[in-house]
Amino acid sequence: MHLEKLKYTIWAADAERATHFYQTCFGGTVVRQNPHITEIEVAGSLIAIHGGGEGKRTWTGLTFQVADVVAGAAEVVAAGGKCEREPQPEDGEAPHLAMCEDSDGNQIMLSRARS
Repeated sequence: MHLEKLKYTIWAADAERATHFYQTCFGGTVVRQNPHITEIEVAGSLIAIHGGGEGKRTWTGLTFQVADVVAGAAEVVAAGGKCEREPQPEDGEAPHLAMCEDSDGNQIMLSRARS
């Protein structure tokens, strides 16, 4: 089998709002768009945002590695997402995980490389 590309699809009640979130927060670039789906490239990976979602909290499994999860969590909130709990230090190290949501309730995780 010849694989052409790999993308991860999420659902959004408001696909335009979700697209704006991933562009604003993660510097995503729209690479394809039609009335039903938007493909956005983020850090060399594709996220497909499909309209018609219910806007409910849904775990996606998407993890975005950043240098500073505290600053990243603040940027998620500034872009219209949520982080219900501040990232916590672990074992005397700076926080390495932040559990957040995009603008449509899709749960995402921020992580940083651990030493």
